[in-house]
Amino acid sequence: MQSQSRNVRIFAATLLSIMIGIVILKSMGNNPPSAGAFSLSDYYSLEPVEKVVSLQQAQLPWRWSRIEVYYGDSGVPNVNQIISPLEIVCPEESDSHFVVCNYFQGSDGLIRATGNWQKQLRIPTNQSYDNSSHTIRICVMGDGETTDVQVKRVESLVESLSRKFGISPDSVYYPYNWW
Repeated sequence: MQSQSRNVRIFAATLLSIMIGIVILKSMGNNPPSAGAFSLSDYYSLEPVEKVVSLQQAQLPWRWSRIEVYYGDSGVPNVNQIISPLEIVCPEESDSHFVVCNYFQGSDGLIRATGNWQKQLRIPTNQSYDNSSHTIRICVMGDGETTDVQVKRVESLVESLSRKFGISPDSVYYPYNWW
């Protein structure tokens, strides 16, 4: 009889724990907790990707057929050295259309459109695939190490560009050790 009473108490405690868990999860709604050091408030304080991608001049959908994400040298001490106050990045010899900053170059995940993007210039790549001059190049600052915010911002940028120019996922190239 004593073991049956113990079993009832264990069952009641388990049932109570499950009910408390359900109440907590229901109170969170559809907003799961963020994983790791990623901060949603920092992410939302950044400029929307769609605004970075948009231009005053006409963009022709057939101009771009691929996207290449690659790592850039984080040896640049400050984003202000490569970005003018007009939000246009880099001298013309830059080899990217977009730069995604980390903490060392500016706000983590900050996306800057380069002069190459503003002028819709094609940049030849070192890749062996055909028509590499039709490739949108995205430089992720950090020497091969990315932050969670950079990864999420690059994913948003790639998604926005792919949607805008009809670029298939098979035509998006990431570095060998991408997240």
